[in-house]
Amino acid sequence: MKRLPLCYLLVLCAGVVRGDSVMAELPRAADGHPDLSGVWQSISTAHWNLEPHVSDHPVVPELGAQFAVPPGHGVVDGGKIPYLPEALEQRERNFAARLTEDPEGKCYLGGVPRSTYMPYPFQIMQNTDEIAMVYQFATGLRRITVDGIEEAPLDSWMGWSNAHWEGDTLVVEVSGLNGLTWLDRAGNFASADARITERYTPLGPNHLQYEATISDDSVYSQPWTLSMPLYRIVDPGYRMLEFKCEPFAEEKLYGHLRKPVPETEEAGQ
Repeated sequence: MKRLPLCYLLVLCAGVVRGDSVMAELPRAADGHPDLSGVWQSISTAHWNLEPHVSDHPVVPELGAQFAVPPGHGVVDGGKIPYLPEALEQRERNFAARLTEDPEGKCYLGGVPRSTYMPYPFQIMQNTDEIAMVYQFATGLRRITVDGIEEAPLDSWMGWSNAHWEGDTLVVEVSGLNGLTWLDRAGNFASADARITERYTPLGPNHLQYEATISDDSVYSQPWTLSMPLYRIVDPGYRMLEFKCEPFAEEKLYGHLRKPVPETEEAGQ
């Protein structure tokens, strides 16, 4: 019987993924590598700003404290992203226009690495040949080929991922990104030339250390790394639900195309 690719099986199972129970020992697959299968989530302020930051007003002041920016220690090794001068100016322009230009607000896929530390869970499903990751936000999906060497056939939001194991660490090489994603809500960004190396290292059965090293000579003066822990969701009653955000982005994307209602018709209502 022909085996379905893991990513297809994942789509079939989407919406019924349950959390794991607390594990006492690191689970391993039949090939001896760590089994990273499960539901994971970052608990940090990285999605607001990767760099250290103080609390700040929300982008819309009327939203008040409920949507204010919380302070954060940052997740960038060394504290600052090493932007080239022109790229730093672009980051500042992004920040100023974040209300209208942040791809998250338009329900575009989060890309890599942003999807990992958005404030939503994601699921890992693993077998010997490939690994699939599905993200709650915008139902993003990645197919990662273990020991793959192919290059991306075309650029995309989530890029092209080949992986290999270094001991107990899963190393994922990502290329073929379209350069349209941001790295956070503060306007940090990379271009379509970016090459990203992700590292998923078990710290125990219920925690992963996540690292992403980003190289992009058109944006940064040198490669740089972000890192943070990921936490397994262990609530046995938990189910990862879909967050189809498209309806909430329609007004932002297409509201200007709506045909104006004649004044006489408004008066009649």
